[in-house]
Amino acid sequence: MTGMKEQASLAQIFGVFAKVGAFTIGGGYAMIPIIQREMSSRGWISEDELPDIIALAQSAPGVLAVNMSIFAGYKLRGVKGSIVATLGSILPSFVTILLIAIVFSTFKDSPIVVRIFKGIRPVVASLIAVPMINMAVKNNHTWWAWAISAGTLLAVAFLKFSPIYILLVLIVLATAWAFYRERKAKEDGK
Repeated sequence: MTGMKEQASLAQIFGVFAKVGAFTIGGGYAMIPIIQREMSSRGWISEDELPDIIALAQSAPGVLAVNMSIFAGYKLRGVKGSIVATLGSILPSFVTILLIAIVFSTFKDSPIVVRIFKGIRPVVASLIAVPMINMAVKNNHTWWAWAISAGTLLAVAFLKFSPIYILLVLIVLATAWAFYRERKAKEDGK
């Protein structure tokens, strides 16, 4: 691990995350494939480490893109790496939004601008879907994991259920199942 951290300079980390921030449209999940490609190609992380970074980023409060930058930067160069990666990932968006705010009011009703944003939507959806499907394929080898994933997608997307309620129900069910299996194992061991 120490060898990995020494490979990445702060300038390199800033450059990679500025590139990620500049070319990611659609938020945190859309940046996952770009982060994976950029960091894997440089040997900064292995393919097995990315799901851990994503899990940490999702479990922390705040914006996923910023959290991923914080955790990936920390993994590479500690606190300084976190700060540099975070600045790199948010600076392009900040500048872009600032420019849009200055200029957009005059072009917001332009048919060309409207078509551009409509054309970007499917790309963003696929950028979000592809890494999620890849993670599901790598980590869910049981029918019930796929059933939970499909059921959650249907409930959130089409039935407008709150993901919070789904998570709470799944936490309760998983905890109950774990206690049941533990008790059954103790009974079988007696």
